[in-house]
Amino acid sequence: MKDKVVLITGASSGIGRAMAFAFGREGASLVICARKAEALKTASDELRQAGINVLALTADVSVETDVKNLIEQTVAHFGRLDILINNAGMSHRSMLIDTEPAVIQTLMDINFMGTVYATRYALPFIQEAKGSIVGISSIAGYRGLPVRSGYSASKFAMNGFLEAVRTELLHTGVHVLTACPGFTASNIRFSALDAHGQAKGETMRDEGNMMTAEECADHILRAVKSRKRELVLTTQGKVTVFLNKWLPSLMDKLVYNTLAKEKDSPLK
Repeated sequence: MKDKVVLITGASSGIGRAMAFAFGREGASLVICARKAEALKTASDELRQAGINVLALTADVSVETDVKNLIEQTVAHFGRLDILINNAGMSHRSMLIDTEPAVIQTLMDINFMGTVYATRYALPFIQEAKGSIVGISSIAGYRGLPVRSGYSASKFAMNGFLEAVRTELLHTGVHVLTACPGFTASNIRFSALDAHGQAKGETMRDEGNMMTAEECADHILRAVKSRKRELVLTTQGKVTVFLNKWLPSLMDKLVYNTLAKEKDSPLK
């Protein structure tokens, strides 16, 4: 990663912050962005204290002009862009029958269109560098999860988009990675939206036994170095993707029963 310029969206906390430290310790120069300026400043200060070269820029990935400016400022500052990591994302937790459609639109704007905007505007520079485009997706991008229909839809869209882009760029030297962390201890469940678009502020799962954000970041770093096509993490994640392909009806029941055990689950 020495002398590489890496742009990570949604990097003020969780997996994004962990990836910033993982890539930065390998010698990369970083651009990190997030919507919340205070949290972004805290993350950038911690990175600088660790001796990592970082540029912090406030941006909302669901706003096209924000993303266009983000890419322009990155290249103006560093003169290049080698790796784009589309990490910014949001989840939700509510039954479809209770969910306002605007909540699903918000998820699509952030999780999917944010990836579209960043990839589109970064692409000329990534092509020049023969670099990498990374999407931090989810097991929900392979297997639809009940009570998370909008989140699942946004991640399925991301997976299809990246697969199409990877194929378009097949002969250009550009690397495209779809990374699916599985259940990882991060802040995404605390900020998950409810049926009316309000942050729930609590997690519905026991985070103690999950893969840490730091472990996840190390796996993603290695996958970028080896230019892997796909990365599916955790045993549960690998089994889910495999069984969903070959035994989808069984997986309907297994996924339902597993998520029905969550705290305050609306599933019976």
